[in-house]
Amino acid sequence: MNKWLIALTVMVPTLIEIVDTSVVNVALDHIRGSLSAGIDESTWTITSYLVSNAVIIPMTGWLSRVFGRKRYLIFSIILFTVSSFLCGAAWSLQSLVFFRILQGIGGGALQPLSQAILLETFPPYQHGIAMAVFGIGIMFGPIVGPLIGGWITDNWSWHWIFYINVPIGIISILLTMFFITDPPYMKRVKMKIDYWGLALLALGLGCLQIVLDKGQQENWFSSAYITWLTAVSVVSLVLFVIVELYAEHPVVNLRAFRNISFATGNVVMFIGFFNLFASIVLLPIYLQTLMGYTAYLAGLVLGPGGVATLIALPIAGRLVNRVNPKYLLAFGISVNAYATYLMSDFSLSADFATVIWPRVVLGIGMGFFFIPLTTLTMAGIKKEDMGNATGIYNLLRNLGGSFGVAFVTTLLSRRAQYHQHHLVEHLSPFDRNLQIATQQASQTAQYLGVDPAILDKAGLGIIYEQLLRQASMLAFNDAFYLTCLIMTCVLPLLLLMKRRKLTRPPVMH
Repeated sequence: MNKWLIALTVMVPTLIEIVDTSVVNVALDHIRGSLSAGIDESTWTITSYLVSNAVIIPMTGWLSRVFGRKRYLIFSIILFTVSSFLCGAAWSLQSLVFFRILQGIGGGALQPLSQAILLETFPPYQHGIAMAVFGIGIMFGPIVGPLIGGWITDNWSWHWIFYINVPIGIISILLTMFFITDPPYMKRVKMKIDYWGLALLALGLGCLQIVLDKGQQENWFSSAYITWLTAVSVVSLVLFVIVELYAEHPVVNLRAFRNISFATGNVVMFIGFFNLFASIVLLPIYLQTLMGYTAYLAGLVLGPGGVATLIALPIAGRLVNRVNPKYLLAFGISVNAYATYLMSDFSLSADFATVIWPRVVLGIGMGFFFIPLTTLTMAGIKKEDMGNATGIYNLLRNLGGSFGVAFVTTLLSRRAQYHQHHLVEHLSPFDRNLQIATQQASQTAQYLGVDPAILDKAGLGIIYEQLLRQASMLAFNDAFYLTCLIMTCVLPLLLLMKRRKLTRPPVMH
């Protein structure tokens, strides 16, 4: 079977699944208005999808063995397609949330299954190219998702951001039926179902994802709701680890972490996507709240970084077999950290070129981060264990992004309060700069014939408004700088990863 046809077959459904993780964000106001829902309620359309996605991803390898991989892949695409249609036809917020859960269950398996099939289909010396194909899909989705979602919502209606998946899903089902075959070791196997593992995994990851998504909104542990969910998540995940280590047929085979390169690679992947999502969430908030950018202009700043990634991925894919992947990975990590450091130097007078350049640098860094990291992480994994390994790997990637977003949004809020408190200390009658500003305002009032008391109040209001902007700017600087430091700290871990020596097949003359 032609490996490029197989690559196309698995990447089409994966791309639409990734697009659907971000496409709803831009349509949320329209959905809320149409279904008469509040702001807090409407965000459950995003959270419900992320929760069901997170629960299914690590189970993918086990479910493939239980049902047979091809059969399970077709089932997942069918469920994703049907639930997409039902989401478009939803008549209330409750029905939409329920159908989004089904959509997440169907879509959760697509990323790890696609990655596993690509790694098995392409020979080891072409794994760099295979992961470039996969990387383009997972990086391209978040770029085009908001753009497609915004255009469809504005020109048609929010229902069509879901209906558009239906014809693509049908094509994907047909392609899978014709071009995907199960290798002997991925045929359906009868095994005892690990009910405890399934229940604990679903409960632990489900609660964790809700905590990460809603924590800042609920003021974290000052909320009993968040505290209880955290406790349930921690207890469930600890019990899950214990159960899986002794289960005959575990839902997630945690023994894969005995491979040092695999264990280290998952940590590095977690931190890498922590840094990526933290940066691309902070950047549009900074541009829209402090710099006055529209959503469209903020999108223009993010877009070139995505294009840079699409260019860097195939280059890294070709270099990964010619240069030690550790060197490429160290370069990618360093470039990502440097890009975030550049963002920590933003100010309230930054121009368009100043804010767009670090995003382009970050895009280049991600291209040289993803390919060598995946190649090194999966180097020692057997083909029959690839489904389990890619499930864990994709889970850590998604959790890294969720933790990154939760961390920086909380840090931003806390540091803004901290800087505001310290800047306000200077707003006293004894501060020389304030005295000068007040004196100038008084002179202006006399010149204009306005009551100085009125102008003083207006002047103080303007000064306080500027103080709040400065406090927010300093908070953004702190958040970017801290994520830069966190990214830099993973460099020593590369010493633990082992390179697999690859040999090309002999050329036949």
